[in-house]
Amino acid sequence: MGEDPNDARPEHAPPKLDLNKPGPGDEPPADRPPADRPPAGSGETVMIRPARGGTPRDATPADAVPADAAPRDAVPGEAVPGEAAPADAPPRDATPADAVPRDPAPPQATPTGSFRLPAPAPGAGGAAPWEAPPQNGGSTGTAASAAGSFGPADPSGTSGSGFGPADSSGTAGSGFGPPSGGFGGGFGAGAGGPYGHGQAPAAAPGWAGAGTLPPPPSAPPGSGPGGGGGQGESRPLQAVAVGLLNLSCLGLGYVLLRQWIGAAVCWAATAALLLLALPADADGVPLGVLVGYGAVLLAAAADGARRGLRASLSVGAAARRLVLPLAVVLLAVPAGGAVAYGSARDEAREEAFQQSLLARLATADALVKAREGSRFEVAESDYTTALDTYEKLALDHPGSRAAKLVPERLDAYVTSVSKPYADKKYCEAVDPLKHLRGLPDTVDAKVLGDRADGFDEPLAQSLYECGAGELGRDSTAAAHEAFTELAATFPESVYVGRTEKLVGDGLRKAAAPLSDGSASDPCATTEEVRTRRSGVAGLKGYELSGPVADADRAIQKGVFSCGTKQFRDEEYSDAVKTMDQYAKDYPKSPQTAHARTISIAAQIADHEPAAGKKLPSATVPGGSRMPMVVSNDGKDAVELLYTGPVTGKITLRACGTCTNYGGIRGAVDPDAKPCGGASSKYPKATLQLPAGTYHFLQRRAGGGFAVAGETKSSKAEIEPGYTYTNCLYVTSGL
Repeated sequence: MGEDPNDARPEHAPPKLDLNKPGPGDEPPADRPPADRPPAGSGETVMIRPARGGTPRDATPADAVPADAAPRDAVPGEAVPGEAAPADAPPRDATPADAVPRDPAPPQATPTGSFRLPAPAPGAGGAAPWEAPPQNGGSTGTAASAAGSFGPADPSGTSGSGFGPADSSGTAGSGFGPPSGGFGGGFGAGAGGPYGHGQAPAAAPGWAGAGTLPPPPSAPPGSGPGGGGGQGESRPLQAVAVGLLNLSCLGLGYVLLRQWIGAAVCWAATAALLLLALPADADGVPLGVLVGYGAVLLAAAADGARRGLRASLSVGAAARRLVLPLAVVLLAVPAGGAVAYGSARDEAREEAFQQSLLARLATADALVKAREGSRFEVAESDYTTALDTYEKLALDHPGSRAAKLVPERLDAYVTSVSKPYADKKYCEAVDPLKHLRGLPDTVDAKVLGDRADGFDEPLAQSLYECGAGELGRDSTAAAHEAFTELAATFPESVYVGRTEKLVGDGLRKAAAPLSDGSASDPCATTEEVRTRRSGVAGLKGYELSGPVADADRAIQKGVFSCGTKQFRDEEYSDAVKTMDQYAKDYPKSPQTAHARTISIAAQIADHEPAAGKKLPSATVPGGSRMPMVVSNDGKDAVELLYTGPVTGKITLRACGTCTNYGGIRGAVDPDAKPCGGASSKYPKATLQLPAGTYHFLQRRAGGGFAVAGETKSSKAEIEPGYTYTNCLYVTSGL
């Protein structure tokens, strides 16, 4: 929008000057061409025009004088309007430098509606903000000592104090006039001064030309975001750069715009994220935190782009050219941070995973350590669990730290499991060594290596030593179990030969007391030898026939010795059983007949203890013998046992026509006597007995009125030269 020229009111009006009257010193020096200026008698009035190209309403000549102006009195030496002033005429309004200026009267409007403006005050600033910038890159100089004046600079570098041509002394004229080469106060013709560009400024758009004021700007300079408010020129690339700088997580876009609150928010968000994210762990940053932080970054980028679109940056042109590339480069900060954090998080996850594998390894180690020295049947489950863990770690995670420790742990495992062998607890070592020897069947060969090799010899030794120990503890069954496994597992082992010698010698040694009759308790010794012999005979893979045969002979002697001992100890029933078994087991033995006689004597002695006072002789006595005819007057068969100088027994068949004595028969025929009838009717047997005392025991087979197994003992003296009869009958109460 333009302004109405009649609305302009300067704050102070300068003294009214005659623009056509030259002042002292207005003549240029002789060695210097006069500056461009209007011809004498002409004048120029500065006009304020509308900002946007309107034409002035009153076209009035520049030298016109208002009709209502009062006539001025002529003053000597003063130029009349329209005429040139004398060269030597002093300036009319010259004022000493130290004089105090008076308040000027308000400027008088001309008929055209324009105002005469006072010259700029000495010492004022350079070009006005609304003036166009210098062209052609003019450099800043120091020629103008009175900055802020308008007019061409003189050769001495002092700018004029107002509009008008410079005089020959280099001092600007005191009145208004056309500037000769440009504006003073920084845009003069000199090479120096605060803004001493070497060329006059170009006319701003809508400006009438040199000597007139440009239109006022639509907004104060430096306005817009980052520069104090208002709207500036749209700069999309700058907006992109500011947005990207905010995406760098450092709030640099706000820093560039000097928006410290926004920068502080970005810094706080980044610091909070770092506090939550560092140090990196396996779980990473919660998703909600990442989403929230991303929202903050996007909001900061959008807000920064909005603010930076029309902002005036407080950096130089060279720095501004670097902002966008720098913003793109700084995107590497969040990207690199994300990559680095991702790598750190992956490392943390890998470390956590490695630690979990090491924890599994430690658990397996603890199981092995806890079971060290325990009986294998109790610890086997834990050992198996630990071994399975070692194998899985080595196969499933071959590159892990835990897998690299598995070989060492397997060595420790073998050491722990085989500890009973190292402690020479051979029976306890058998099962652990069997377990270790069988590892190739259950554990991968790449994991196990050759650790299972070399256990054959320890296992064979343990089996041998265990069997030997059990044999020495009279635990024949356990010993033979170990020996059997030894021969079956290691048939070519040297311990098989050692076992043959050990077992054979042991059996012979055990049977020796029976063989030489020195056993204090032949019955117990016989049973022991018999048991050991049975176990030795059952061993497979050994050559032990010689010791077994020796044991058999010893056992035979032991059985007979046992029977005789039982007879002497009056254990007649046991003696009967032992001797009967002996006669059965060894029918061809020379001692079989003697064993039978001992059994008969023991049976008689069991009813008649006197018959056991002497062990029957193994030999038959010589001398004469007396016959004894024995008849059966009973209705059932009868067995007659006798012992004395000789021992034996006979069996008489039943008498079919015989009856029992006593009872009814005694009442009917009181004179009836046993075996009183014809001798031919009674079953008979004749014994040839040496003289001596004999004990008899008759035992009915049962039938009729007789009870089966019913016995009756008797005693008789056999003297030489006699014949004896013995009638066997049955009495009853009926």
